[in-house]
Amino acid sequence: MVNRTPHDPAAVHNNYSFQVDLRGIVDLLSHHLYSSPRVYLRELLQNAVDAVTARTRLDPGAPTAIRITVDDSGLRISDPGIGLTETDVHRFLATIGRSSKRDDIEGARREFLGQFGIGLLACFTVAETIRVVTRSATDPAAPPVEWSASADGMYSVRALDPVGHAEPGTTVWLTARGGAQAWFQPRRVTDLAREFGSLLPYEVTVESDGVVTTVTEGVPVWRRTFASGDQRRAALLAYGRRTLGFPPLDVIELEAGAAGVSGVAYVLPEPGNPSDSSPHRVYLKGMLLGDTVRGVLPDWAFFVRGVIDTDTLRPTASREGLYEDERLAVVREVLGDRIRDWLTEIAAEQPQRLAAFLSVHALGVKAMARHSADLLRIMLPHLHFETTDGRVPLTEFARNHRTVRVTATVEEFRQVAATAAAQGIGVVNGGYAYDRELVAQLPRLLPGVEVVDLDAVAITAALDPVDPGEELALAPVLALARTVLDPLACDVIVRAFHPVTMPALYLDGRAARNERARTQTAEDADELWTEILGALAVATPRAQLVLNHHSPIVRRLSRIGDPAFLKTAVESLYGQALLMTHRPLSAADTALLNRAFGEFLGWATLRAADRGEETE
Repeated sequence: MVNRTPHDPAAVHNNYSFQVDLRGIVDLLSHHLYSSPRVYLRELLQNAVDAVTARTRLDPGAPTAIRITVDDSGLRISDPGIGLTETDVHRFLATIGRSSKRDDIEGARREFLGQFGIGLLACFTVAETIRVVTRSATDPAAPPVEWSASADGMYSVRALDPVGHAEPGTTVWLTARGGAQAWFQPRRVTDLAREFGSLLPYEVTVESDGVVTTVTEGVPVWRRTFASGDQRRAALLAYGRRTLGFPPLDVIELEAGAAGVSGVAYVLPEPGNPSDSSPHRVYLKGMLLGDTVRGVLPDWAFFVRGVIDTDTLRPTASREGLYEDERLAVVREVLGDRIRDWLTEIAAEQPQRLAAFLSVHALGVKAMARHSADLLRIMLPHLHFETTDGRVPLTEFARNHRTVRVTATVEEFRQVAATAAAQGIGVVNGGYAYDRELVAQLPRLLPGVEVVDLDAVAITAALDPVDPGEELALAPVLALARTVLDPLACDVIVRAFHPVTMPALYLDGRAARNERARTQTAEDADELWTEILGALAVATPRAQLVLNHHSPIVRRLSRIGDPAFLKTAVESLYGQALLMTHRPLSAADTALLNRAFGEFLGWATLRAADRGEETE
């Protein structure tokens, strides 16, 4: 026996063609490629529009109207386009997944069905049979051709008598498959044709029972000319309300002809979600690609929904989204610049319009300002931040505080806000989205301003020390308080500060918070993790309970002679200070508060009973 290698000239090779199961492909289209069978009408319109465009290149005076007819037999769509020869029929209508050579037809369309080879097959998601009658405008001598196909994968082609088919063009007939009759209802066909084709450059009509409805609107509203700017704005807003289903807060024109994109962005009437980029309504040369297309605008523009028409971007195979490539990245950047320019313009010229926008979308502007120092400089006088001076613009805050301290969390800000404000310490709440990042850029925009992270030590240092004699009088109180709170990793000191209504202030730096989190995790961990976390323990960082010597409550602590009651009083002050930070309480903190509350309630009840006996 002789073994021959694959490269042996004498080796025998048998070549076979793949067998295609059309029903399997239709199932794939229905359940995996297309979001809904409704796209069948879009594919029919796309083929008709491409054919008409191809013919007008050869004959600018050729007719362009596209007609859809719905009756009991199914649906029919006719176009006076360039048509197909018998060779074209075999190449375009019966070949799946092969790109054909460039010719007059394919040159006229960037998304010709041969690019993916599945355009007409989308109709099998709703049709049992498809019949195409077509006559070529490029070869007048070629006879009209009929192509008939069924969902079982069989098709036939035959030449027809030119009599009765004198004009070039194509007509497609669909008969409904079982269970798909609803897609051929006149009302639904009209709605789908209007949804997909309202911006097409050629007239499209739907006829049923003698009633003809025009579904195209002609030139998109943003490309029309109006007598005044107010009329234009009103028309754009009305279009957005009708198309997107909500009353826009404002409108931004997105003309970017050099990038092959035009349209409008509508400002949402309610705050958007920063973690979710907005879906947009995108048209490809006037044909609706989809109304939930993402990625065409920058992620930070989550406060707008766009209605955009493009002739440069590439669709995905399903033609329901955009292909992520360098071209889309450029368009996204250009449109993002246009939105920033709009904000700059209204900030300089229309402050009332800007105020209305910021009342809803200040968060969106902050998201944009992170990426643009120029925009941040323009918007600083208009963006409000939570500070110890109230909600004020950073420019105003920086005039009063050349050293700006910023917190990492909302809880950290709430913990010190009242005391810092009373002591004249400037603190900005950096716990909200984007605020900390923007505050960090202040030194570049406002020379002479310093930005530092808030440190509990800095707050403590700003508080007034207590007279040594008065502090000595509180020594027994401090000693007991330190003993009580030591298991909670909290030290106790006394200072004098405002407001006097705050008897105690709880301060913990980031290192102390990290150590507390480590301890809590170790308590719930298994033996191995407890040992590992124990090795990470840090001895120095501890929280502080700062007793306010200005507070009458604190000064009266030294008069309490009962150690048990003094312990309860200290625990109560600690619990109150914790609650003022608005941070979640640990199990130990909750137990302490419950115990202190219970003991105070018991003491009050006992005292009331004693007074009752004295009265008797």
